[in-house]
Amino acid sequence: MARIDSSRRWYLFDYGNVISTPPTPQDWDALAEAIGIPGLQEPTSTYWLHRYAYDAGSLSSDEYWSLVSGARVNPVRAAWLDILDGNQWSHPNLEVLDVLEDLDARGERLALLSNMPAAMVSHLGDAPWTKLFQHLFFSSSLRLVKPSAAIFEHVLTELAVDPGLVTFVDDSPANIAAAHSLGIDARLFDPSSDLSRTLVAPGRAQGTARGFEAVALPGAEPAVSALIQE
Repeated sequence: MARIDSSRRWYLFDYGNVISTPPTPQDWDALAEAIGIPGLQEPTSTYWLHRYAYDAGSLSSDEYWSLVSGARVNPVRAAWLDILDGNQWSHPNLEVLDVLEDLDARGERLALLSNMPAAMVSHLGDAPWTKLFQHLFFSSSLRLVKPSAAIFEHVLTELAVDPGLVTFVDDSPANIAAAHSLGIDARLFDPSSDLSRTLVAPGRAQGTARGFEAVALPGAEPAVSALIQE
C-alpha cells in the first residue's frame, strides 16, 4: 500500500518503561507470591522466557501462566495473575504524561506501539491517557512483536507516512536499532533526561527517510529484560 501523507510528523511512543514506570520490587513480590515462583523480574526467569509468545498473541493467559509457574493454571487463576501483572505495569510516568499532554495540546499527532498481551490491553483500555493517541498498536493484536521490522512497516503503512517523519521513543536499544534501520527518527528513552528537550534535540533528520543517527543518551540502560521489551 502506498503511503499518501508525508507532510506532518507523527510521534510514536512505547508504553512500558516509558509511559509507565518499571514495576516496583513490591509489585514483583506480590506477583511472585501469587504464582509461587521467586525472581520473576530476572531476565532469565520463566516470566520473560515465554513473554515474547504471550505478547505475540500466540499463548492464552492460562497457557502463559502455566508455563511461567511450571504447573497447570486454570483460567480463573490466570485472570487474577493478569490483573496483578497489569497493575504492576500501570504506574504512570507523570513527566512523560505531561509531555504527551503538551504535544496533544499543540495539535501534534500521537501513536502508541507496545509489546503487550491481550489481557493487559484490556486492563489498560479505559486509561485516560489512551485518549491522547490517535492510533494504538499492540503486538498481541497485530501478531507482530518489536523489534521485528514487520511491526514497524505495519505502523508506517497505517500512519501513511514516510519513516523520516516518525519520531519513535522507546527504552529498548534493540527496538531503537530496528526502527533506525528503516529510517525512523528513533530516540532512546532515558528517564533521567528531559523528554521534551530530547524530542527537539538537533542532529536528527527532519522529513527525510535516511541519513540520520539514532542517539543513545548518556546513562541509558536496557529495560528489565533483554528478551522482550514492553
